[in-house]
Amino acid sequence: MSAIRPESTKQLATSSVVVGYALCSSLLAVINKFAITKFNYPGLLTALQYLTSALGVWVLGKLGFLYHDAFKLETAKKFLPAAFVFYLAIFTNTNLLRHANVDTFIVFRSLTPLLVAIADTLFRKQPIPSKLTFMSLFIILGGAVGYVATDSAFTLTAYSWALAYLVTIVSEMVYIKHIVSSIGLNTWGLVLYNNLLSLLISPVFWVLTGEYREVFAAVGSSGGDWFRIDAFSAVALSCVFGVLISFFGFAARKAISATAFTVTGVVNKFLTVVINVMIWDKHATPFGLLCLLFTLCGGVLYQQSVTGARVEPVAKPRDNGEPDAENVILIERKEGDEDK
Repeated sequence: MSAIRPESTKQLATSSVVVGYALCSSLLAVINKFAITKFNYPGLLTALQYLTSALGVWVLGKLGFLYHDAFKLETAKKFLPAAFVFYLAIFTNTNLLRHANVDTFIVFRSLTPLLVAIADTLFRKQPIPSKLTFMSLFIILGGAVGYVATDSAFTLTAYSWALAYLVTIVSEMVYIKHIVSSIGLNTWGLVLYNNLLSLLISPVFWVLTGEYREVFAAVGSSGGDWFRIDAFSAVALSCVFGVLISFFGFAARKAISATAFTVTGVVNKFLTVVINVMIWDKHATPFGLLCLLFTLCGGVLYQQSVTGARVEPVAKPRDNGEPDAENVILIERKEGDEDK
């Protein structure tokens, strides 16, 4: 029996975490929309998700079911800016879902791959995307815009949160990719640091947004019906998926480039739309669904564009086996390998 090649094992592991992230991302958008309709406190909802994730990792680590890097203050200081950007992205995401439908969320999420590709080139010194890659990203964007153009109109409040979400999610995609690549934590360590620090940041936004007054008022009026079975189930389910997407999200960030990670988040929204059409009455026309197919085609085209080889200089070894920086040979390397 022939041995399994390390490359095949690595590809299988990468595919697994990307599929896991895609499924969690697709379902979590709908789950969070459902949760926020039953439990209309976005700040508290995200805090409960952070608490569940951080506590879950710590408990499972103590029981020996997983290994995570120990929490160190020095490392936490380095990770704090990334956690802050992550918190802003989730906070604006939840408020966008609070004030708009899932379709509005999808179109602004679809704007991110093109912006992330540009930001990767400008700030992380990644290679300029090829013409085919740019074309695929514009197809994704055009399909998503055409989809939402057939749906309900935006409100000013929804647009404001959508714009804030767009700015923060692009910053988060690029900056956290940089942190993940440089800080040296394992995946569960990243989950622990990110969610624990985000949890500590939460009270600041409760005060700034005034949500704490709504929470206290709800607690004073028989708990605000928090323990109705539908509200409790929706919040619990969102917390479970919060843990799953934390793991698969960071694992996928390690395995693929920032732009590929972002495109995965856009393309998997097809499942989100299917669920949205099935359970809610506000959804696009058949023309809108056709536009969404263009988004999927753009994602496939993107995957094809990044599998092409590009040429990169590598030092040619001397006769004694040592590298010689003056004699350079060219090798082929797949785009995105520098992020792995």
